[in-house]
Amino acid sequence: MPLETFNDVLAFVHVVREGSFTRASALLGVSPSALSHAVRGLETRLGVRLLTRTTRSIATTEAGERLFKNVAPQFDDIDAEVAAVKELRAKPAGTIRITSAEHAANSVLWPKLSKVLRDYPDINVEIDIDYTMSDIVSKRFDAGVRLGDQVDKDMIAVRISPDLRIAVVASPGYFSGRGMPKTPHDLTQHNCINLRLPTHGGLLSWDFDQGGQEVRFRVNGQWVFNNSSSIVRAALADYGLAYVPEDMVLEHIAEGRLIRVLNDWCAPYKGYYLYYPSRRQSSRALMVVAEALRHRK
Repeated sequence: MPLETFNDVLAFVHVVREGSFTRASALLGVSPSALSHAVRGLETRLGVRLLTRTTRSIATTEAGERLFKNVAPQFDDIDAEVAAVKELRAKPAGTIRITSAEHAANSVLWPKLSKVLRDYPDINVEIDIDYTMSDIVSKRFDAGVRLGDQVDKDMIAVRISPDLRIAVVASPGYFSGRGMPKTPHDLTQHNCINLRLPTHGGLLSWDFDQGGQEVRFRVNGQWVFNNSSSIVRAALADYGLAYVPEDMVLEHIAEGRLIRVLNDWCAPYKGYYLYYPSRRQSSRALMVVAEALRHRK
């Protein structure tokens, strides 16, 4: 294969994976116009259209989809072999890309990895905050973090946190002149601060469990955020009830800035797991990261 064609096919694969010439160009370090020119040149040489372009999106044609499905894995194999050769060096090295929700990144990844990486200066860690349950293979992440019951069975999973609990809290100022909810059904009478999930654009439901009695609520309120830190801030400012992991608010509860309610309805649930595809398990850098994160009772 001529080198020009090889490079243009690689450019095409990145554009399809990223779903955007702009994002692919940032990843490859070239201009969007250069990428567009490369893909058009490839289409000209092949004599078929590979992408359908609009002002807002791109999509593969039938020929483009066939080329992508058959060629993209070959580039992955090349990357894996190059990484394997690099791992023959004496010290673990390389960049480990991890996708994770904000809470797991702040409560598990940063505290544990920040203590270990000083001993491994050749290992770089990139953490991408994302709530969309990304496909780590197609998005070219080395690993992801999810709750235990959300990890696909074909992945290797390493437990990295204990079981978790949710806390429902609000400030003394919010409760001034209001009754506190005794059961989840009372939430309809309260201002609740919602979390917007980017996966489907919906709001996170508030799930409760008391002695096996599970209930799920869609709550209403004046504020909606897409991250838990902002929800806690709004709760501290007297705007209503927050539904967040308890470790985010334990200090505020202890200092009296927030009051916990519905505690009997917040049962423990499975903690976080680091997961990754088996074909990458030979990466020494990833093994260092996984072992550093591993939960030990």
